Amino acid sequence: MRIKNGLHAIKKRNAILKKAKGYYGAKSKQFKIAKQQVMKSGNYAYVGRKLEKRNMRSLWIARINAACRQNEINYSNFMHGLKVAGVNLNRKVLADIAVNDSVAFAKLAEQAKTAVSAK
Repeated sequence: MRIKNGLHAIKKRNAILKKAKGYYGAKSKQFKIAKQQVMKSGNYAYVGRKLEKRNMRSLWIARINAACRQNEINYSNFMHGLKVAGVNLNRKVLADIAVNDSVAFAKLAEQAKTAVSAK
């Protein structure tokens, strides 16, 4: 007796069409075109995840820079001062402090200024 793959093929097609749901025109209806578009969409999503990290880092740097300017120190001296002072905070945390707690950020800026001037 021969076992066919009909059920598995249908499941595979339905999974692709489910992922393509909401796409424009034939891209959501026809299996061959939907499969191509789902693959392309996966590539876009992969690249997008990398771009999002890059964009967030730029945003954090812009926020830190703005807070540094308010505390009369530029961004590069601030980051160098923190490194010399031994403060190990990443840009994400520094940006959060800059936005939500300006007093704490002012203390960090003072610490960075003294570390740069002492060097």
